[in-house]
Amino acid sequence: MATQTDHYYGFGLAKRPDLSGRRPEKNGEHAARWMPMANEAFASPYRGLTTDGNVVPGLFPIKSTGVSTKPIVTAARAFLESLDAAQRETASFPIDSIEWRKWFNISPYVFRHGVMLEDLSQAQRDAALAMIHASMSDAGFESARNCMRLNYTIGEITNNMEEYGEWVYFLSIFGEPSETEPWGWQLDGHHVNLHCFILGDQLVFTPAFLGSEPVVATTGKFSGVSVMQEEERTGLALMQSLDRGQQTTATLDTEIKGAFAGAFRDNFELRYEGIRADDLSSAQQKLLWDAVNTYVGRIREGHAAVKLDEVRDHMSQTYFAWMGDSVANDAIFYYRIHSPVILIEFDHQGGVAFDNKQRSRNHIHTIVRTPNGNDYGKDLLRQHHEAHPH
Repeated sequence: MATQTDHYYGFGLAKRPDLSGRRPEKNGEHAARWMPMANEAFASPYRGLTTDGNVVPGLFPIKSTGVSTKPIVTAARAFLESLDAAQRETASFPIDSIEWRKWFNISPYVFRHGVMLEDLSQAQRDAALAMIHASMSDAGFESARNCMRLNYTIGEITNNMEEYGEWVYFLSIFGEPSETEPWGWQLDGHHVNLHCFILGDQLVFTPAFLGSEPVVATTGKFSGVSVMQEEERTGLALMQSLDRGQQTTATLDTEIKGAFAGAFRDNFELRYEGIRADDLSSAQQKLLWDAVNTYVGRIREGHAAVKLDEVRDHMSQTYFAWMGDSVANDAIFYYRIHSPVILIEFDHQGGVAFDNKQRSRNHIHTIVRTPNGNDYGKDLLRQHHEAHPH
């Protein structure tokens, strides 16, 4: 008799300890595994991702973009007004709080903060989602929501709604929503870790982690929902367009090592590797641009265009790198796109809820970062504080 897991590449379920996505007291041993690494990372002053430990200055000046952030501010104020006093206190943090950096994409509660969407009324949750949607494109918002829905799907498959669920995500507000002063929000939970910083009409939407296991629901409440298909397709299409010599240049290893810029890696040093955009044909550069746009296009329309202009200004310093032993249509792979102003990573993962140790297309992670000190809008905030001492 077929089981539900037969629909997911035939993988069975992994043996998992009794963990919770909501309650830290159930996760003591699991937390003990991660906390030393996390505490060491948080103890280091924020510098940002670099190639050699040195931040390239002057990449992110404070300037007008001409794209109003008023719709996001209005939605954020409406969300905060929907909360009672205790909820608002739980959700609110200073603009320069270390909690910006305390995010983690795994399912167990190791450290979370803010209000959990599951604990909110329907009206409050709708207000929270309206603020997030105001910050993102329709496609980007739907991708994030689908990752949340698939977190319910894995709960169905594993019969474990204590660890998983559609609304087991924690929302925090940093600073006070304003059209002039710096503020932002963070959504943190399993496979969805989004950070939005706003200063005037400037917006920074990194770190942005989206992933899922599985990436396509073939059973249950959300059957038919899928994520990461464009991210997978555009990266593979670019690699397949390269000639053999270009593929050799782009390939770092036939064995996939995994993403480098995930949680606790705010100050990671990652050198440029792979093939440079200048060494691609115009058609190949178009495919590279399609891949970039897949990720940047998650941001609300006007600010996505601003970010794309920023990326375009550094195309001559942009590199595409690949890991994997095949470029076939069903290949398993990792790729990254890296420049002074953006880092994108895509990674096929092994099973966590499923029992496959080998990497597969059933589990995907993606991460977008702003190198050289401007994740979480940190460089903009630094300049703001220098110009307006608090």
